[in-house]
Amino acid sequence: MDQIQDIRAFVAIVDHGSQSAAARQLGRSVQSISRSLSVLERSLGVQLLRRTTRQSSVTEVGLAYHRRVRAALAEFDAAAVEASSQLDSPRGLLRVAAPVQFAPAFVVPLIGAFMQRYPDMEVELTASDRFVDLIEGELDLAIRIGELPDSELAAKPLGELRLVVFGSPAYFARHGRPQRPEDLADHQCVVRTTHGSDAHWPFTVDGTLQRVKVTGRFRADNTAAIYAAVLSGLGLFFTPLWQIRDLLDSGQAELVLTEFESPRIPVHAVWPSARGSFARARLFADFAAAHLPSLQPREGPGAG
Repeated sequence: MDQIQDIRAFVAIVDHGSQSAAARQLGRSVQSISRSLSVLERSLGVQLLRRTTRQSSVTEVGLAYHRRVRAALAEFDAAAVEASSQLDSPRGLLRVAAPVQFAPAFVVPLIGAFMQRYPDMEVELTASDRFVDLIEGELDLAIRIGELPDSELAAKPLGELRLVVFGSPAYFARHGRPQRPEDLADHQCVVRTTHGSDAHWPFTVDGTLQRVKVTGRFRADNTAAIYAAVLSGLGLFFTPLWQIRDLLDSGQAELVLTEFESPRIPVHAVWPSARGSFARARLFADFAAAHLPSLQPREGPGAG
């Protein structure tokens, strides 16, 4: 891994008190942070942190090293920002990847605003649900939904997405509404066959995450077909809220079990920190973090 990323991980651990806090701050996994620390200590030949089963404390050598490299990182980041800001109009090609359905709803409007702000920038978008290897591939940045795996990529949090259960008014008129997740055992649930012949939907019950098994008489492998089935009254479905915003606004669909929603799904921009396009990728990531919330549809019923 790039040594600057290893140093950044160490500084974040000391600044924020733990490896888990550093991972949250940097948008990386705890395993990645731990590996960065081990690599850095091996390269220096010294122990920077004392580790116990419950906590870590910085050594005297680590304190001195932290004081020096923290200042150096601040200078490094300031220089990068200054270099980028020196351009009256940043220019060049930025190659971006995003999930198929998420791209037109969120990323294309974001790119439009970005290109309007920076008229000399060009953007090439790849819409794919495939996990693209940015290190090996011909891409500069990717938008990823969900928890990030252990990675050597730089990352910036962009926001979070809700997961909801919805059905049609006709279905609720015939079958009533589930009041708790366990009530789904008495309801028809539409199952996506790419997940097998049954499904387990996550809910937060009494402060803990639980997965409830659901089944139903109708199954399909296509999101559009599933939504059509739900609107026809064939059952309930579990999906990201943004995908059905228009159905809720038009009254064709209604949410249930909102008080038991599972934790929201994080959205990140990720990019290779050592690539020549770093400045352009970071510029886009910062722009996305500042503007993506304003481009998202209203959360509407059940928000909170």
